[in-house]
Amino acid sequence: MNVNQSAPPVPPFGQPQPIYPGYHQSNYSGQPGSAAPPASYGAYNGPVPGYQQTPPLGVSRAPPSSGAPPSSTAQAPCGQAAYGQFGQGDIQNGPSSSTVPMQRLPGSQPFGSPLAPAVSQPAAVLQPYGPPPTSAQVTAQLAGMQISGAMAPAPPPSGLGYGPPTSMASASGSFPNSGLYGSYPQGQAPPVSQAQGHPGIQPPQRSAPPLASSFTPPTSGGPRMPSMTGSLPPGQGFGGPPMNQPNHVSSPPQALPPGTQMTGLQGPPPPMHSPQQPGYQLQQNGSFGPGRGPQPNYGSPYPGAPTFSSQPGPPQPLPPKRLDPDAIPSPIQVIEDDRNNRGSEPFVTGVRGQVPPLVTTNFLVKDQGNASPRYIRCTSYNIPCTSDMAKQAQVPLAAVIKPLAMLPPEEASPYVVDHGESGPLRCNRCKAYMCPFMQFIEGGRRFQCCFCSCINDVPPQYFQHLDHTGRRVDAHDRPELSLGSYEFLATVDYCKNNKFPSPPAFIFMIDVSYNAIRTGLVRLLCEELKSLLDYLPREGGAEESAINVGFVTYNKVLHFYNVKSSLAQPQMMVVSDVADMFVPLLDGFLVNVNESRAVITSLLDQIPEIFADTRETETVFAPVIQAGMEALKAAECAGKLFVFHTSLPIAEAPGKLKNRDDRKLINTDKEKTLFQPQTSVYQTLAKECVAQGCCVDLFLFPNQYVDVATLSVVPQLTGGSIYKYACFQVENDQERFLSDLRRDVQKVVGFDAVMRVRTSTGIRAVDFFGAFYMSNTTDVELAGLDANKTVTVEFKHDDRLNEESGALLQCALLYTSCAGQRRLRIHNLALNCCTQLADLYRNCETDTLINYMAKFAYRGILNSPVKTVRDTLITQCAQILACYRKNCASPSSAGQLILPECMKLLPVYLNCVLKSDVLHPGAEVTTDDRAYARQLVTSMDVAETNVFFYPRLLPLTKSPIESTTEPPAVRASEERLSNGDIYLLENGLNLFVWVGASVQQGVVQSLFNVASFSQITSGLSVLPVLDNPLSKKVRGLIDSLRAQRSRYMKLIVVKQEDKMEMMFKNFLVEDNSLSGGESYVDFLCHMHKEIRQLLS
Repeated sequence: MNVNQSAPPVPPFGQPQPIYPGYHQSNYSGQPGSAAPPASYGAYNGPVPGYQQTPPLGVSRAPPSSGAPPSSTAQAPCGQAAYGQFGQGDIQNGPSSSTVPMQRLPGSQPFGSPLAPAVSQPAAVLQPYGPPPTSAQVTAQLAGMQISGAMAPAPPPSGLGYGPPTSMASASGSFPNSGLYGSYPQGQAPPVSQAQGHPGIQPPQRSAPPLASSFTPPTSGGPRMPSMTGSLPPGQGFGGPPMNQPNHVSSPPQALPPGTQMTGLQGPPPPMHSPQQPGYQLQQNGSFGPGRGPQPNYGSPYPGAPTFSSQPGPPQPLPPKRLDPDAIPSPIQVIEDDRNNRGSEPFVTGVRGQVPPLVTTNFLVKDQGNASPRYIRCTSYNIPCTSDMAKQAQVPLAAVIKPLAMLPPEEASPYVVDHGESGPLRCNRCKAYMCPFMQFIEGGRRFQCCFCSCINDVPPQYFQHLDHTGRRVDAHDRPELSLGSYEFLATVDYCKNNKFPSPPAFIFMIDVSYNAIRTGLVRLLCEELKSLLDYLPREGGAEESAINVGFVTYNKVLHFYNVKSSLAQPQMMVVSDVADMFVPLLDGFLVNVNESRAVITSLLDQIPEIFADTRETETVFAPVIQAGMEALKAAECAGKLFVFHTSLPIAEAPGKLKNRDDRKLINTDKEKTLFQPQTSVYQTLAKECVAQGCCVDLFLFPNQYVDVATLSVVPQLTGGSIYKYACFQVENDQERFLSDLRRDVQKVVGFDAVMRVRTSTGIRAVDFFGAFYMSNTTDVELAGLDANKTVTVEFKHDDRLNEESGALLQCALLYTSCAGQRRLRIHNLALNCCTQLADLYRNCETDTLINYMAKFAYRGILNSPVKTVRDTLITQCAQILACYRKNCASPSSAGQLILPECMKLLPVYLNCVLKSDVLHPGAEVTTDDRAYARQLVTSMDVAETNVFFYPRLLPLTKSPIESTTEPPAVRASEERLSNGDIYLLENGLNLFVWVGASVQQGVVQSLFNVASFSQITSGLSVLPVLDNPLSKKVRGLIDSLRAQRSRYMKLIVVKQEDKMEMMFKNFLVEDNSLSGGESYVDFLCHMHKEIRQLLS
């Protein structure tokens, strides 16, 4: 069977359905566990009796790399399997897939512990469902079990099974489409039984160890399984294709060609209940309870189904099975469903507490009183009314705010409101700005603040009558009374020193040490700046930018340049006293580009020549930033420094650093020191920069360790950006660097900004994440803020909330525009409040939740060991899901994993965060790489973290060449790759083209202009421009992906089985990672275990 063939579709409920066996599972560290000694089946991880394991049939592969066990797992004691050694499908129900006669196994055969913990619970819990069945009944009911839900009415141990979602409403507040995982009951055998007419295999009379549950794909999931009424075409099995993964799925029995493995029963399950057997009632949370099997010695309930004799017979060992990845929640399917359901209609923001479409969906927003989700996204749009309820659920209450986000051309930018000298109208007590939620009273003469309930007078010039509903008659003419987002022009009271600001300035600070000259960086940069200075940001329809520019070069001393328009040639001034930095000139340093164009061009021509023969290798860094800040201070303006730097600053000067890179610290308590700055000089400097409105953007070109953790402090605290080009080579990296530089220089920036988030009574902002500085507990200070930067705010309760009035947020950003205008940008958002946990879980947004959790974890590693941070994330996720299971889902067996519909991707996304380089580095990841990734994620928006943690994998050769739409993505797993196809993978920073070894020659010729696969250059960073449909389509797709991202993604071509493929596989996040991170399937089992421990 083709590795990439998807499974056929699932039958409608009520039709015959196959049974899915479980899967073979290595222990949690990826190593085979040791066998337990024989004993009666005990608590989880205890010794159990069992059967001998046989190797899997078909394609198999060595177990995952034997790295250390992930920090989140405790090591099992010697003699125990640490995390489900095997037993998930060693034995099957129904006819054997092997023709070899079965042998009775000796009772002393060791059997690995089950996949997930069997939590012992009092039988009383199960009373509503009738008494537990006898061993014989269990045998029978399992033989004909239905393919979803728990397998028997006992709190079963391990196993997973996604039940078919149902549209039934839940009495207990759970949702349709909740996924679930079923399992076998504790201490009872999935029988190895035999139908009459198949002599020789009969059910044993004793209990045996538990097996894996059956598994069915959810209706929203990927490929589905066919009805089993008719026979299959030759060679066609059920479920997924055989995979080259450790856990191997087998197909159910049919008339198949030799070598095809089969297991499971055919035909529909019998009725749910029969007089002889008590059982579970129908589940209400999108799952179904266990089906009942045919009774021993009774006729079959439908033609062709096996009936079960009650005579004992020898059990038969079977190969381990793999849990079907198509049956667990698929990010691709969820994204696709949301696009189909919500991409066509505009998202109208008039209704309180609406959950917006996913960030991966293209949709239009109509602002009718709440801020667009492009500006604010929340982890939940329905907040618990009390802090106790919030503590119980453990769902973080946070908002990811992107105050200056760019809108698509079809959506209007926020209106600018000018109230003249009186300035914007505010509440006298809490200082909230006028917004659509303010309540006008007394005929419009006063208004009641929606945040603090204070009653304020309406100034005479703002007075307007009310209509019969109590709204002002001019509400729709005033943006601040009808829209969620708008701007006010600020008065002089909102300016520093009560003086309107001057237009900002840009200062380019260029490292001219040996490294920078040798690589060609300086020449490339000077050449680019000549044209780039024509594209400085400008306001609206302004003819030219108001921004002035200046130039500094440096190595261990600084060179300032006078480029005054009246000079014939630029003048250089050298400052060698770097310990006491000053700016040697004022007039002629910051100039208007158009006025001084000739002098600037002359300077940019001369710089590469002046330093062409330099042998100076040492650089300074802190004095460079100090000089730029002093220049802005002298000019009395805000601005931005563009610093181009190549090496660790080891020259004698303030901020001198030493090489402290030490990989031996990884996985120790001292690992956190690698992410902390090695000196406080830069924090002090950053604080001064923020006070001056001096933002720093840093472009790094290191050939070795440069201590990104320390150098990034100033960009981080001033709201700037960092770009890193390791081992920079002009021919390979020029396009990426110049593209990033152009975007960085041209993007709209708010300077000298202060942001405050106000909330209505009952909640308050308590924590902030992002690239900014805070001198108090409420004001987020940003020397610069661009359209890509976000500030993440966490809220906590300080009082009870009211369901009727809901909760309100108002984000106010005071900033200086590129033209030097002082403005206030206001975003308002109203959220619902709930007294039922089900309402909270129904209105969560997983992408925003992951954005918050990643930032929380990435900040946590500054102060805690990485293992502690990982464990905290896992525990919090388990608590969130356990609380849902306990309070919102209908009663069901403990062996089922039940996920809220809108959180069903939480485990897969959280696993991606846990496996990321910052929290779980591979051997090839440098300390600088980790510090760099940590800084990037800190200010990413929700769309960026979504693709960063779960990359998009697009097949390039499967859709028709004439198709103009983006090809549908596939899941990020190696088993989705076909060696006859080409795939493109992107994560917002990297872009890979993976070429399978069996790709048709014509395709290779069309795309790479070479005759065969072997002639493709591995590591190629640009596709040849060829005049054929495939080449045009692929290059067009790459261009469109790059346009969607805030940074230029460098292309790398990777060939199958090539040494570079290891790097590519690191991004296939559903698989085991090389550094020891778990696969999605394994992590889901691990989460299940954690949840069950919490529930017990």
